[in-house]
Amino acid sequence: MRKTEMATQYRKAYVPVTLDVDKEGTILPRLIWWDNGVIFQIDQILYKCRATSKKVWGGGIRYTVQIRGKESFLFHEGDKWFVEAKEDNCS
Repeated sequence: MRKTEMATQYRKAYVPVTLDVDKEGTILPRLIWWDNGVIFQIDQILYKCRATSKKVWGGGIRYTVQIRGKESFLFHEGDKWFVEAKEDNCS
């Protein structure tokens, strides 16, 4: 199978997030905690808007963040946080 034929599958992964709240009440996510114990530090918040995930549906406030030099989306959906996680297809 050619690389162009392989579609990446995503899942909605709810994650714990460590955040700061400034004196104006602005939420600033700082760390994303993965189930396997890996912690991702958010290097920079690039953009924040209300949006829906096109990969896993659901939505709320979408933070475009930079982690280890790469852009990613972090969603604040009600009281929960989620990311668009790639599915592990080992077949």
